[in-house]
Amino acid sequence: MPAYNTSQRMAIHQFVNFTQAKESIAAKLLKNHDWNLERALDSFYQAGSTDGVPSAVEKNLKKLFDDYRDNPKESPDKIGIDGAQNYLGAIKVQLDELAHLAICDLLQCPSIGEFDRDPFVAGWRSASSANKPCDTVAAQAQYVDVIRKKMSADPAYFKQVYRNAFKLAKPEGQRSVPMESAVDFWNMFFRSDNGGLGWNTASTKWLDMWCEFYETNIKRPVNKDLWNMVGEMALKIKEPDGEALEWWSPDGAWPMAIDDFISHVKDKTKSAGGDDAMDTS
Repeated sequence: MPAYNTSQRMAIHQFVNFTQAKESIAAKLLKNHDWNLERALDSFYQAGSTDGVPSAVEKNLKKLFDDYRDNPKESPDKIGIDGAQNYLGAIKVQLDELAHLAICDLLQCPSIGEFDRDPFVAGWRSASSANKPCDTVAAQAQYVDVIRKKMSADPAYFKQVYRNAFKLAKPEGQRSVPMESAVDFWNMFFRSDNGGLGWNTASTKWLDMWCEFYETNIKRPVNKDLWNMVGEMALKIKEPDGEALEWWSPDGAWPMAIDDFISHVKDKTKSAGGDDAMDTS
């Protein structure tokens, strides 16, 4: 080993003990991060092992994945429905709460009720830090609490999870989400009692109005563009003064279903005798 001072040798020793990486890898990452152990470890977990040797966190995640497989012989790299339910119960995630769909986004689930090995390991490795590796069900359950708070506090993250859910909501091989499924997903994403956005307000039941309008007037499957723009509409309405709908223009690039809905709301507002958000409770 090249000449290092006492603190640098100690940092290398700690890095190797924590990750099982080679000393050369430890020294290189520590040098790149000014010998800051925590930052070097974070970089290691975000990038994965660079010498082909799995880190301790990666090994633990693979073992954890193995524990929940339904059929290790026939499907060694997949957790099926039964295993997924057991796993979600272990990390204290309810099937009907929004955090479930956030986990699906983090772990890039191919469908609801399935986990694949590589994205499972990569997802939890990306959520790990030097001081808080997410390689046990207890640590992952704690991270789920972080996700719950982030869903309500970070609109960009909410949008990411919502858009990813399109592939989970549509049947395999189809390009659109059936209307009934779309309404179910909207009720999960846009009701606060499920950990969602809480689109209904004290003055206007926006979610209820949208679902009723869609089921009564549109009555067709939801394609990806409309799915994404429903999320945009809900976020716009939740902005300060967003219920006044001044952000909407008939010349904008909104899908026709949303244009028709906004026109419908404005007509009802005028007939009610005012321009303020109307009371539909």
